[in-house]
Amino acid sequence: MSSAVSPDAMIEQLTITPARKLTGQVSDVLKTLSPGDFATQSCNALDLEFSGISGDRHGGFTRKSGGREPWYPRGTEMCNERQVSILCPGELALVAQRMELETVEAAWIGGNIVLEGFPNLSLIPPRTRLVFDGGTVIRVDGDNAPCRVAGRSIAAHVPGRDGLDLLFPKVAKRLRGLVGYVEKPGTISAGESVTAVIPEQWIYNPA
Repeated sequence: MSSAVSPDAMIEQLTITPARKLTGQVSDVLKTLSPGDFATQSCNALDLEFSGISGDRHGGFTRKSGGREPWYPRGTEMCNERQVSILCPGELALVAQRMELETVEAAWIGGNIVLEGFPNLSLIPPRTRLVFDGGTVIRVDGDNAPCRVAGRSIAAHVPGRDGLDLLFPKVAKRLRGLVGYVEKPGTISAGESVTAVIPEQWIYNPA
C-alpha cells in the first residue's frame, strides 16, 4: 500500500514563497574569441540567438554530456541548457578570498555576463527569467557547479601556486554563478538594467 500523501494534503502543507522581482545591472559582457577557448574576454556587446552566443565555446542548440551528467554515457548529445555563464563580483571576491588570491576574474572562468545588485546570485532558483532592458531574456537553468577546468584556468593566471585546480571546486560551490539559455534573442551591453523575475518556490516532499 502506498504511503504517499494525498494531493490535497500535500498542497495544504506547502510553504510557498511568493514570486518576486529584483532589479540589477550588467557590469560586463564577455565571450570567447574562438570556440576552442575556455577563458573569455570583455566585448562591446553580446549578440544572443536561440542557439546562444554566436561563436562562443558554449553556443549551440545541443551539447555533449560530461561529468555533470553521469546518467548518460559521456559524449551523449543532449539539449544545451548551459549556453550562458552568469557571474557576480561579490561571489568572485569571496572565492578569491577562500583561495587566498587577490582576485578571480570572470574572464578566467569563462563568464559571459557579470551582474551587480543580486545578493547570493548563485542561489537564484531555476526557471527565473532574466529580462534585460533591451528585450533579451535568459532563462536560468540553475547554479553552475565548479569544476577543475575552471580551476586550471585560474591556475594559469596565477603562476607559482600549486593545487588551485583542485581547490577551486572545493571552495566555489554555490558561488560559481548561474547557467542559462536564451529564451528571447537580442543584444546585451554593459550598463544595461536587468530584472530577475523569480517564480513561486516550494519544497517538494512526497513522503
